[in-house]
Amino acid sequence: MRRLFVIFFTLLASFSLQAQVLPKQLNAKRTTATIKIDGNIDEAAWKEAVPASDFFEWRPNAGKHEDAANRTIVYLLYDNTSIYIGGYCYERTRDSISKELVGRDLVGVNDFVGVILDSYNDKINAVGFYVTPYGEQFDAKYSNSDNGEDASWNAVWDSEAKVHADGWSFEMRIPYSALRFSNRADQTWGLNITRRRNKTGQQYMWNPVDPKVNGFINQEGLWTGIEKIEAPLRLSFSPYLSVYANHYPYNTTGVKNWSSSVNGGMDVKYGITEGFTLDMTLVPDFGQVQSDNQVLNLSPFEVKYNENRSFFTEGTELFNKGNLFYSRRIGSQPIHYYDVQDTSADHIHKGEHFITNPIESKLINATKVSGRTKNGLGIGFFNALTKPMYAVVKDDKGNSRKIETSPLTNYNIMVLDQTLKNNSAVSVINTNVTRSGSEPDANVTAALFNLNNKKNTYNWNGKFSVSQLTQPGVKNTAGYSHSLGFAKTGGRWNFQLQEELVDSKYDINDMGILFNNNYLDHSFWTGYRWLKPTNWYNRVQVNMNANYSVLYNRFPGQFTQGKFQRASTNVNANAQLKNLWFIGVFLGYVPESNDFYEPHQAGYVFSGPVRKQFSAWFETNAAKKYYASFSYFVGIRSLFNSPNHQFIFSHRYRFSDKFSLTHDLNYNPTTNDAGFYQKYFSSSSLQDIIFSRRDLNTVENILRAKYNFNYRSGVTIRVRHYWSKVEPKQLYDLGSNGSLSPTKHSDVAIRNQNYNIFNVDAVYTWQFAPGSFLNVVWKDESFVSDGLNRDSYFTNLDHTLASPQNNNLSIKLIYYLDYLNFKKRAKK
Repeated sequence: MRRLFVIFFTLLASFSLQAQVLPKQLNAKRTTATIKIDGNIDEAAWKEAVPASDFFEWRPNAGKHEDAANRTIVYLLYDNTSIYIGGYCYERTRDSISKELVGRDLVGVNDFVGVILDSYNDKINAVGFYVTPYGEQFDAKYSNSDNGEDASWNAVWDSEAKVHADGWSFEMRIPYSALRFSNRADQTWGLNITRRRNKTGQQYMWNPVDPKVNGFINQEGLWTGIEKIEAPLRLSFSPYLSVYANHYPYNTTGVKNWSSSVNGGMDVKYGITEGFTLDMTLVPDFGQVQSDNQVLNLSPFEVKYNENRSFFTEGTELFNKGNLFYSRRIGSQPIHYYDVQDTSADHIHKGEHFITNPIESKLINATKVSGRTKNGLGIGFFNALTKPMYAVVKDDKGNSRKIETSPLTNYNIMVLDQTLKNNSAVSVINTNVTRSGSEPDANVTAALFNLNNKKNTYNWNGKFSVSQLTQPGVKNTAGYSHSLGFAKTGGRWNFQLQEELVDSKYDINDMGILFNNNYLDHSFWTGYRWLKPTNWYNRVQVNMNANYSVLYNRFPGQFTQGKFQRASTNVNANAQLKNLWFIGVFLGYVPESNDFYEPHQAGYVFSGPVRKQFSAWFETNAAKKYYASFSYFVGIRSLFNSPNHQFIFSHRYRFSDKFSLTHDLNYNPTTNDAGFYQKYFSSSSLQDIIFSRRDLNTVENILRAKYNFNYRSGVTIRVRHYWSKVEPKQLYDLGSNGSLSPTKHSDVAIRNQNYNIFNVDAVYTWQFAPGSFLNVVWKDESFVSDGLNRDSYFTNLDHTLASPQNNNLSIKLIYYLDYLNFKKRAKK
């Protein structure tokens, strides 16, 4: 199933401008008629508008005019409150239409039509509104300055579509409250219209896009003659009410197996000015988001999880500049969650036991203000506040007390982003974390530039950043980082040369994520594309990558190696064939390296082995009822002659336009892998780092079932089982030169690890009015982590299902209230 980012990248695909030098223009037509959004373009007002027609094919046969039998006709109207888009997508037969009910903001196998509006005509920023043959919606925000797409952006608008014997028709109403535009009396907007025919792999554009020019918003056509429209008061409220019931079989005296809660809160959206919007969530509830894909982490670094909370994904393109913001930090595990489990003076005492120790910090509220001035200055302000968190402990006499695990914490981001000509931009971003009391505070500031030449064929980009940690009574720690890049972005041959420096004190992890610091990296990428279809392919691309990394500052410690860390190179190729299959191949080589992190202790290094890598993959035509993708990777490491295999297989069958099943399998067996095992202490001092030669076996299965009753309601069920087994074969001591020798510590026992997690996320969603939803969610989770030797996958699955299950059932009602609708009702 395609995600929305495919649309963005396809807009950059090959297209010839030999027949088109100047952008197309479409004259705007004001209407006073009432347009009923029912998918039938039968109102007389549509015929008064100048049609947008004569579309160009951009894929696979770039520059070719669309066939008359498959022509596209689109009309645009506007009035005092909204923009109306209607049109007809002709097909030879009804069966030529690719359609599926998948839910909002998903593409699936659907044909679609989309209108892309650059309301300030700055040729840098735009929004897109798309509709499928079943009337389902998806929308997105685009930015040329950083080739960015925000597919999570959602607006409230109306759409309907109807399927006919010779094609399908559609209607959209986009209220001005969903857009940002100036208050000038006469306006010209950037405009492009796109259509996809999925069964043939074709997509069309009303105004063509030249791949030799960087960006696509700057290559839109024009919607001219828009007169006397006013931005309305943009004020809406989305109050919610949620009810939860949770069951876990503690079966312990004094501890209830059942718990419940009732929650209420509100999201507020307010248009401060014509270009700026305030978004606020008050007492938010994120209990219905999809469960994380938890894994057994053997690396020295934390696991980065996806953000599933909508408030932190929608409209955050400004805040993500510079990669300083990792939103999962907000509401994450309390900073002293594990600390209170020791027996120091301020933590748990002997004879006490935990009653509660919350695993997540509670978010009180969060606010976003973002927008852009007439002169292209983007301004973003983000603030979130989490409440103090406490663990509750009780002693044997029944006395209880609270231990603070996280203080009152404020998270803040400020962004200034000035767009320039030629799709260029300069930006400044600051992130700040302030904690009450004596806990450390953090501040990071970065300046960024992204500059293109006049022809948009070459790019210079960079970032300069400083970080600072402050704490009462402790010396401040300041760090520095920069990255510099130069790229050729136009034409069929492209390249990118990049340098990144991070010193040993640079730290963004209070609000961002940085797995390690203290490095100087150089990388080079080049690629060449064949975009003109031939007898056997539609397009082909070949790439080459090379990377070289050294320490910025040498670590103090025992090892004698220099600063070199690692190097790698690879070549890869991918192609789309005439039958709309995709294929690819990868060859890589990694010479001996110095791994300063796998020992899990500063002052030690592990000499990484030579690695030879190969991968191949294919993906069938996604428009077919049965779709499959398969990839195979093998890496051979010189140490212990260790092979690492990975098989990824995904397939989906569409039983109907409403019902489909998808199965994903990830199988990753590794033999004779070398990795950290434990630290060995003698008389409380570290004596050795012990590694193991181990066999790893990981199997992940995800089954998804989807049934949509109509384009407003449906059920999805996602079941995931993850099993990872670690079986050490022999233990080794890590030498001062990074080599391994059989351990001399006979008192260290060999221990297996067996990790299982099972999740069910079942969701019923009903959009009963624009922006209003009723969600019913059932979650089930069980977790087993032990050292038992269970070799069979199904034995592990049975054992996990037989273990205690945490079941959670919730109902959440969200009701969208628009001030303009109240105003209309008041006038009646």
